[in-house]
Amino acid sequence: MNLPDYEYKGLMAQAWDVLRGDTSTWPDRFFYLELIRRCGQPVLDIGCGTGRLLLDYLAQGIDSDGVDNSPDMLGICRAKASRLGLAPTLYEQFLENISLPRQYRTLLIPSSTLQLVIEPAMVRQAIARLADHLLPGGVIVAPFMILWKPEDPLSFEWEQTGVRAEDGATFRRLSRSWHAAGSAIEHTEDHYQMLIDGTVIAEEVHRRSPATRSYTQTQARSLFESAGFNPVEMYSQFTFEPVNAGDTLFTVVAHNATKG
Repeated sequence: MNLPDYEYKGLMAQAWDVLRGDTSTWPDRFFYLELIRRCGQPVLDIGCGTGRLLLDYLAQGIDSDGVDNSPDMLGICRAKASRLGLAPTLYEQFLENISLPRQYRTLLIPSSTLQLVIEPAMVRQAIARLADHLLPGGVIVAPFMILWKPEDPLSFEWEQTGVRAEDGATFRRLSRSWHAAGSAIEHTEDHYQMLIDGTVIAEEVHRRSPATRSYTQTQARSLFESAGFNPVEMYSQFTFEPVNAGDTLFTVVAHNATKG
């Protein structure tokens, strides 16, 4: 099965940090830090993108590497690291075929990155490849979002804007997502614009169809149990409270069955 072209490129990559804004208080940051404290280093940030978590953790002295399939996002990460006086080890690889020269105690897959792998066979392959990169007793940490429920509308539209501090450029994102009734697959279309002094100087449309696969709690647990992980813990959102039946955001912590 062939891998798709990488998706996070062009204006999407340039606008990424601008539209996210200040992420320093996002709850996942602190949740992962506590898991790293409990489970150990080194750490691999999978889908590290522009370095939201990776650079923060490196600055705290945590032994962390990053991998992403987008050269655009990794280029931004390197530029940010340079300004901070950091020198991250970054790899440009697809999750499905990941092959790195070391193993880790904690594998982070933040921002529901695993859900970007659409084909079930490729998801299983990705988890098998990740298992090969775990030290005995290590863990995979993966949040999941339930993207659509029967009572939800089949399509959503929204808009974001943000201003880049260094040059005053404004980025605008007009987005829509849609599902077929009963489908686990989300489709998206994003119209990006960059404006200077109110004039559009660049624009791109990024259509991702399919874009993301949704998982129930049972399906997410089964992904890891069927790959031999034990125990597979599930938490409510980014807390250490047990997952609730109604949670649409939950985090899986899958333990390598080989004890350290």
